[in-house]
Amino acid sequence: MSFNKLGLIEPILKSLEEQGYTNPTPIQEKAIPEILKQRDILGVAQTGTGKTAAFAIPIIQLLHESGSANSKDIKTLILTPTRELAIQIGESFADYGKHLTITHTVIFGGVPSGRQILRLGRGVDILIATPGRLLDLMNQGHVKLHSLQQFVLDEADRMLDMGFIRDVRKIISKLPKKRQTLFFSATMPPEIHHLSKELLINPQKIEVTPVSSTVDIIKQSIYHVEKTEKNKLLVQILKDSVQGTALVFTRTKHGADKVSRILNREGLKSAAIHGNKSQIARQKALGDFKSGKLKVLVATDIAARGIDIDELSCVINFELPNIPETYVHRIGRTGRAGQSGVAISFCDTVEKTYLRDIQKLIKKQIPVMS
Repeated sequence: MSFNKLGLIEPILKSLEEQGYTNPTPIQEKAIPEILKQRDILGVAQTGTGKTAAFAIPIIQLLHESGSANSKDIKTLILTPTRELAIQIGESFADYGKHLTITHTVIFGGVPSGRQILRLGRGVDILIATPGRLLDLMNQGHVKLHSLQQFVLDEADRMLDMGFIRDVRKIISKLPKKRQTLFFSATMPPEIHHLSKELLINPQKIEVTPVSSTVDIIKQSIYHVEKTEKNKLLVQILKDSVQGTALVFTRTKHGADKVSRILNREGLKSAAIHGNKSQIARQKALGDFKSGKLKVLVATDIAARGIDIDELSCVINFELPNIPETYVHRIGRTGRAGQSGVAISFCDTVEKTYLRDIQKLIKKQIPVMS
């Protein structure tokens, strides 16, 4: 299947060709035709499946074909949990719509709002926003959504994790009842399931990459190690075995900071990202990691959800997650875009129960390293 067979218009196909895209991913193949039919979508898809293109491409086409673009009113709202994700989505709209005149802007907190307000005042077709800043600017009268045609709720489960659901519900209450809604979530906890039922009308459910499946090209291994010895083992592996960059997962924000300090002391350039870091600090750390200035990024699960790096050599679970699905999401950060990947996990005595649950979910035994 190629993009040419999905009913896309020539300017979009030209943009995709320039980006080096030839064949759609499974979620793109399934979602694009349904979104073009203006159906509501319930998409269950984890990071790395091509989800952003799956909704951005057809939205651009629908706005172009409707003739309503450039009327200064916001026609599409994409709500996403973090600045990093919002920026990435904005870049995607710019890439796919470069041969059309549809306008977009991105708004998020952690920076002064003046420039964002000026851009909104000039009018945009597509608004990509984080919940807090959007609600703030709505309350000030700078964002009006009466002409909205499409609403995208991206990373719904992460909205719940980060405590944004109340803000999300407030925003939804202000939207026109008649609209197309696209709802995406990596997992479906009960509150997110209820929210999807409230929002969607006869949706097409699209589920790709089942959460229990792990990428075959990722080489997984486990070290049984006492908690007190984890730091020493991590330093040894990073110095002796990891050639490129490594993303290290900890369970807590404090743990991420502590591990990063130890690595820097050992001459391994690293930074920690988590919810207590400022947006500017997180963006800088991510930029330095992508550019190769940092060998190691130490992250909590919530902070890492927005990380999208094609050539990540290794993921290390410094601490095993107590939710087995989280393990699958973590190791899915490596082995992308046809690259091989390595996923190394540490397991102390307390975490053996977590390991059993993970192996039950993925239906395989992870090889033990001595």
